[in-house]
Amino acid sequence: MNNPRTDIPTPRPERKGKGEGHFRTRQILRIALPSIVSNITVPLLGLIDVAITGHLGSETYIGAIAVGGMLFNIIYWIFAFLRMGTSGMTSQALGRRDLSEVMRLLIRSVGIALLISLTLILIQYPVREVALDIISPSDDVASLSRTYFNICIYGAPASLTLFALNGWFIGMQNSRIPMVMAIVQNICNIITSLILVLVVGMKVEGVALGTVIAQYIGLATALVALYKVYLGRLHKYLPTGFIRSFSPTHKSIWNKADLLRFFNVNRDIFFRTCCLVAVHFVFISAGARQGNIELAVNTLLMQLFTLYSYIMDGFAAAGEAIAGKAIGNRNRIIYDDVVKHLFLLGTLMVVLFTTLYALFAYPFFTLLTNDAEVIRVAHDYYLWTLLFPVCGMAAFIWDGIYIGATATRQMLISMSFGVGVFFILYTLIIPLLGNHGLWIAFLTYLATRGIVQTMLRNKIVDWK
Repeated sequence: MNNPRTDIPTPRPERKGKGEGHFRTRQILRIALPSIVSNITVPLLGLIDVAITGHLGSETYIGAIAVGGMLFNIIYWIFAFLRMGTSGMTSQALGRRDLSEVMRLLIRSVGIALLISLTLILIQYPVREVALDIISPSDDVASLSRTYFNICIYGAPASLTLFALNGWFIGMQNSRIPMVMAIVQNICNIITSLILVLVVGMKVEGVALGTVIAQYIGLATALVALYKVYLGRLHKYLPTGFIRSFSPTHKSIWNKADLLRFFNVNRDIFFRTCCLVAVHFVFISAGARQGNIELAVNTLLMQLFTLYSYIMDGFAAAGEAIAGKAIGNRNRIIYDDVVKHLFLLGTLMVVLFTTLYALFAYPFFTLLTNDAEVIRVAHDYYLWTLLFPVCGMAAFIWDGIYIGATATRQMLISMSFGVGVFFILYTLIIPLLGNHGLWIAFLTYLATRGIVQTMLRNKIVDWK
């Protein structure tokens, strides 16, 4: 049984025979379902923001949220290694039962997150202006995007610290705490944004301020859970107290060798994330250059992709935790079984989401905006949404497994191939097909990542 106070799984024998498949599926769902619940609140929050701004009377507000939100997606994606690297290394350390390293990883990740976030606040002006110059939105959208950015940047310490904490929780095979934290944070975000916009009378600034308030409420929730569930038992694995361990003179945590290993593992994740950011940055920028209507339409369609991606990220989280732990204790039987069951569940999600998007994509657009022209143009593009699930499934599942294995070099290779294909198609077919060509390039990029990851699957773990 799991220890109720630390949630550190004790070794249990492998199930064999008739019930083995059901056991593995339950094991995956035990981690995946809470992750899905917490992940799904993120696109739902985005939908609420789009819905709020979509009813303010102008597509400019939708565009401002798209551009401003994209700027922070880029910033936070760049530092996604704080979650992914922490998750993989923590799950492997747990598999080895090295609880001292588990705690050192927690301190190391949170400390680096705080340092990065404070640096971002100091350099916020050049970051904002360079990004807006590259995107080149209309003057009205740019002005509102600056308002959004100037407020949301002060949520960076909370957001990046939550990246580190969530990665650590997942590595500890615990997706319940991130679920509770996400639900609390996003409910608070929705409520505060609605109050600030509909009651107080604020517009884009109300959405931004609601986001920052909720980020710190989410951080407070995560810290309370960390203290109550883990620190009571695990603080003894640190040579000094929890707070004192953040001191830069603490050699057992901040020594050069461990920091080099931390950044070596995360270096490829960083560059891989930069490639991902480049694709999304160019995607949004290309839509913005085609006009406010196309930018608004792409924002609506991207909400559907985001919804699917966060569902699949729940299964990826299960891959990170279970596959990483199996690799840590050198159990190839569990590893192979988890991979098989993750892809079976992923195939089920492809069928489910393709059906849902075929039936409900158009009503979904009318829910998000009452702008007749945006709805009309969105209907011309909705068929691309039917390809989101099949093109993206393998990439999402393999991402989780690769992270658990800390196979960061192979992740970077697969992403590089995908990005190369995207920019080749972007250059060749967008001049001919316009926004349709943009979607073809994006979907091909997703499919390429999954194909290359599948080809490299035997190289991610050395079982010798």
